[in-house]
Amino acid sequence: MDIHPGAAHPTVADTGEVIAWVAKELRSRGERMTGPRTAVLTALGEHPGHLTVEDVVEAVAAVDSSVHRSSVYRALEALCELGVVQHIHLSHGTTAYHLSSIRGPHPHAQCVRCGVVQDLPADLLDDVAARLVADQRFTLDATHVALSGLCAACAENWPSSPETPIIANHVH
Repeated sequence: MDIHPGAAHPTVADTGEVIAWVAKELRSRGERMTGPRTAVLTALGEHPGHLTVEDVVEAVAAVDSSVHRSSVYRALEALCELGVVQHIHLSHGTTAYHLSSIRGPHPHAQCVRCGVVQDLPADLLDDVAARLVADQRFTLDATHVALSGLCAACAENWPSSPETPIIANHVH
């Protein structure tokens, strides 16, 4: 269930417009906008950032307490397949979700010390992706995992707190 090549995502941060766009896309595929899908989009729109599935379940309960946990999981999966929600695999096996309709899929970075997740420019790894295709015949999808490192605030304090090892250029 990929987005049609000509289907433009909404470009504004209005949750109502995102819901309307998703409903239109679903109808064009013979599907319907369900209550759980609406509740998930509303919850994600009201809580910008990168939410764990538990955070989404909790936020959805605040929007519509009748939505069951399993319905939240199914709605997240459908909305990710549609391309309006992006999921990111973070450290320690955690998955986070956020609306991607504003910027489209993009890479992320996660601080190994404080855990903050940052959005990165969509084209940041284009040169790396091109080189991987040319040299290794490997097609990179950098939108599902977060790069690890130190955020600016933690890096500023790095020399005084060596308890978090950072090993650059090493494969684990």
